[in-house]
Amino acid sequence: MASLMARLLSLALRVVRKRPMESVEGAREWLYEPKDDPAPPHWLTQRHWIGLRTVAGFPVYTVLPREGERPVRAVLYVHGGTYVSEISAWHWVLISRMADTGCRVEVPLYGLAPEHTYREAFPFLTEVYRELAEDVDPARTAFAGDSAGGGLALAFAQTLPGAGLPEPARLVLVSPWADLTMSNPEIAEVDERDPWLSPVGMLEAAKSWSGGDDLSLPRLSPVYGELATLPPMDLYIGTRDVLLPDTRRLRDLVAEVGGDVRLSEEEGAIHIYPLVPVPEGGEARAEILRTVRDL
Repeated sequence: MASLMARLLSLALRVVRKRPMESVEGAREWLYEPKDDPAPPHWLTQRHWIGLRTVAGFPVYTVLPREGERPVRAVLYVHGGTYVSEISAWHWVLISRMADTGCRVEVPLYGLAPEHTYREAFPFLTEVYRELAEDVDPARTAFAGDSAGGGLALAFAQTLPGAGLPEPARLVLVSPWADLTMSNPEIAEVDERDPWLSPVGMLEAAKSWSGGDDLSLPRLSPVYGELATLPPMDLYIGTRDVLLPDTRRLRDLVAEVGGDVRLSEEEGAIHIYPLVPVPEGGEARAEILRTVRDL
């Protein structure tokens, strides 16, 4: 049975987040709402050393431990938010815990829809990773991301051979949005128990992020891209998440081409549960941090 905290959060999310997104009109209103401030919270600036620079016109934060030697491990963390919302406090908490393991965490804040599209994100991420790879061995670097950020991290990893860049040691993807078409027939059944995400609203966000391009393009929906040459991949998904069917499908497709993939599926958990402050996410968070520590 879900914890009391998880049940209360699910009720709140259903009212505040899901219902407004269940209509095209509501989703379009949400697309044009003012963006939140993406800056790291004050407590994070006290706990870690925070660097900020601009790459290709977009901000990049570097989060480092305040003490100890210069990190020899790194995480490139791509935040979620349906390609519309800014990085949130939940993201910064996980990023802080990653930095606590003694690693460098690079946080690129890509441009969001409707003002920006995926076309700007890829050259931006390419330059961010190129700079990171000059400082930290890619063999000790992971790409991590959640939801839309998980899908973008995966799609970006598929472009590395063409850019002449080395692959990272691992992909750590939480509830990755790997297929923006939302065409999987199994989504409808999961939608009934997902308290947070609405396929209607997600599809509107996807169309805006795509800039009118075909949603099945691999840079938008990496489930249709090259899966055989990817580094080892860890997937985390809850059973009350509309992205469950496509995450299972991603696992199966990677396994079919001989890839190294592991799926952690949490019964009764909601979208991005390892980031959510409920007991159900504790074990997954600890596992993710162990992965980062062992890079």
